[in-house]
Amino acid sequence: MPKPKWKLNTIYISERLQESLRPISRCALTTVVAPMGYGKTTAVNWYLEERAKAGPLRVVRISVYSDNLAIFWRSAQDAFARAGIDLLREYACPTDAAGGGLLADDLCHELAGETPCYLFIDDFHLLTDQRVTAFLCMLAGRLPANVHLIIASRDRFLPAAEIVRLGARVYRLGTEQLRLNHTELAVYAHRCGTELSDAQAESLLYSSEGWFSAVYLNLRTLSEHGTLPERDSDIFTMFTAAMIEPLPQRQQEFLAVMGLADEFTAEMARFVTGDADAEELLAVLTAQNAFVKRLPDGVTYRFHHMMKECAERTFRTLDAERQRRCRERYGAWYEGRGQYLHAMAAYRRCGDYGALLRVVQEDAGILLASLPPSEVPAALDECPADALKAHPFALLVLMRSMFNWRNIPKMLELKALLLAALEEHPELPTQERGDLLGECDLIMSFLCYNDISAMSRLHRSASAQMSRPAISIRSSGGWTFGSPSVLMMFYRAPGELAGELAEMTECMPHYYKITNGHGQGAETIMRAEAAFVQGRFTDAHIALESAYAQIEGNGQENMALCCDFLAQRLSRYAEVGPHRSFAERRTELLRHHNASWLNLWNAVSAYCHALRGEMEQIPEVFAEHRLASVSILAPGRPMIEMIENQVYLAQGAYAKVIGRSEGLLALCEGMHYALVALHIRLQTASAYERLGKRREAEALLAQALADAAPDGIVMPFAENYRYLKPLLAAGPQTALTARVLALGEAGERRQSGTVRPAAFAVLTEREYALVGLMAQRLTNREIAEKLFLSEGSVKQYVNQIYSKLHIEGDQRTKRRRLAELLAHKA
Repeated sequence: MPKPKWKLNTIYISERLQESLRPISRCALTTVVAPMGYGKTTAVNWYLEERAKAGPLRVVRISVYSDNLAIFWRSAQDAFARAGIDLLREYACPTDAAGGGLLADDLCHELAGETPCYLFIDDFHLLTDQRVTAFLCMLAGRLPANVHLIIASRDRFLPAAEIVRLGARVYRLGTEQLRLNHTELAVYAHRCGTELSDAQAESLLYSSEGWFSAVYLNLRTLSEHGTLPERDSDIFTMFTAAMIEPLPQRQQEFLAVMGLADEFTAEMARFVTGDADAEELLAVLTAQNAFVKRLPDGVTYRFHHMMKECAERTFRTLDAERQRRCRERYGAWYEGRGQYLHAMAAYRRCGDYGALLRVVQEDAGILLASLPPSEVPAALDECPADALKAHPFALLVLMRSMFNWRNIPKMLELKALLLAALEEHPELPTQERGDLLGECDLIMSFLCYNDISAMSRLHRSASAQMSRPAISIRSSGGWTFGSPSVLMMFYRAPGELAGELAEMTECMPHYYKITNGHGQGAETIMRAEAAFVQGRFTDAHIALESAYAQIEGNGQENMALCCDFLAQRLSRYAEVGPHRSFAERRTELLRHHNASWLNLWNAVSAYCHALRGEMEQIPEVFAEHRLASVSILAPGRPMIEMIENQVYLAQGAYAKVIGRSEGLLALCEGMHYALVALHIRLQTASAYERLGKRREAEALLAQALADAAPDGIVMPFAENYRYLKPLLAAGPQTALTARVLALGEAGERRQSGTVRPAAFAVLTEREYALVGLMAQRLTNREIAEKLFLSEGSVKQYVNQIYSKLHIEGDQRTKRRRLAELLAHKA
């Protein structure tokens, strides 16, 4: 009788499971939750293949391999790119709910359409960051009807509240749907090439509980030995005995070595194992082993977790030198492809600390920042001091990283190692020594944050010594830590403004030289802001336009938003139109997919609209006081909290403003934020005045006036004039209060005269400012001089205005029609 032909690699999806999979196409989110080996991935892949046969669809498959968010984000970017969707390629990984909301909106816009789209995230249990779960639940609530999210996990991850909130949008599959029953087990065995007796089927069902992998391994053992394994066999022992031990030694070693990789290609396998015929080995293994899969891209391979676990156990039986060489080659492969976190891990495991530190330098702290703050110091403790001293540039990167993690003792310890290394190597070229010492000074300057004198000394020292830009700072990174104002960051004490401006002007060119222009224009913005807070509007406008010109085209939107903040504030008191309206600026920022820039725009918008009483225009995150959902860096937090206070004040939440003030003032005092403290005192005085607490309001106002007098600061008072007017009028009259009263009255008159009529709603702020000048019968040349524009630019603006307002005819007719519109603005 001929021996039966086994077909153990057959894919079996029972009719019951097929029916259970059908609702996926009707739901926004499907969760497939079951322990390892229940066929979650196989079931989803079968379903997607069947859908592809039925018609066009897009599929994005993302596999999770670790708990590291940066690695997951890279996997997501690659997966979308493989599916022909480039949205995420230049997208920074969101770090807060605001950034997640932006990403969700962009994904919904990108994926919406007639073609069904499936996003499949596999092995989600490995990613324990709750922010990801929260994001996916929020995304599921927004997805268009053609997009379906499928998440496979070993553990339940959906919070009960989200299950209730999502309702019919979520569909849950579990062990009950995936496990085999008696009939299905018999059918599966038949398709694999054997007929089980009822007793055998019952015994196998009892021992496996319908667990697909256990059934498969039992049938594998039956095919090779003619009997089923004992019921008490350990699954991993059974797996090794069935899937690895029968293989030739060369194939066993190949599996053991490649089991360390999350995913790999034939090229990578050749490099790591040294097997020139790696492709042939993989072809053999995938043909006879259901636990080694080639992914849908046709070039990438992946081990099932059970195979991976057993392969790693086998790897640990190899001799120590063989293990070391393999990990070293893994490190080299990852390093050569910019996968620095994988490279660091591989080099650390094989003890090659020289290579590890080389990668730290190459990474420049970018991906290193995604590691837990405790992990890097632990790795450094393992690293011999001599290896650290042999890589001084890596020490600089690590110093900066320790500062970011607020581990100052470790930062200073690394500095001491750097200085010791330089002392031990007097033969170092002068230029290299200068670069190292200069960048060390630059990094140490961060400890002197907002003490311009101390920072300036270190920046000048760094600039004098360095021959190249710093390796530890990216010029594209934010410079103001999320603050919309440079002056608020660096104004430390009453009476110091002139000196601080001079030091800033002297300091920043040195800083730009060694950081590729990071924060370009900061000193000019600070000078413009200083002129504004002193009520010198023409000087402020000139410096503001200089700052815009200084930063134009350099990609540092953080600095441009600081300019926008000042331009919007200035426009309330002078004939200065912002370059773009709030709506135009937001639309422009959305194209960059940068959540930190949008967070800064929200702060700018919230402050300005709160001052104007335009409550419906305040961004939701401020209007509803959801700043807890936004990632705010510590140096920028007092400014953002002050802006939230301004919103509370505009909303009439006076007790809230007063209740928050003590903590905010303490925060400002600790960080030497004198200007922010001035704003908070004025907000609190305003709140007390509105609640009829005149004595408390007068005390705070008196202190604010005393603090403002040495530098002639008036605009924070003028901006809050509608609250402070009774207090200012009733209090002692000084030159300072007289100036504040004059500015406040002028601002109120201007505000009442610039309520925009509905007919002009289509115009930008800049265009509406031009309309006001045109109404004064100024020529194009006169308008150009007032707004610091060319005459040609004014002509373009005028034509745009007429076009948007649908005004036609000759020049005289157009002017007359515009005047008529203005006359009817009431």
